[in-house]
Amino acid sequence: MRVEVDFDLCESNALCMGEAPEVFEVRDDDFLYLLTEEPAPELREKVRRAVRLCPRQAITTRD
Repeated sequence: MRVEVDFDLCESNALCMGEAPEVFEVRDDDFLYLLTEEPAPELREKVRRAVRLCPRQAITTRD
């Protein structure tokens, strides 16, 4: 799985971070950071939930 974020759409509201903090992080500068573009297989379901939670649909995945 490869994770991609459209940072032009992203509002950095941290819903993705709440679901998959191993992959997404909103820092003190209020910007989202993608900690890994290719998360481990055991994180795939968490990432899929984070994609569904994103209100701006800024996160996509490719298998």
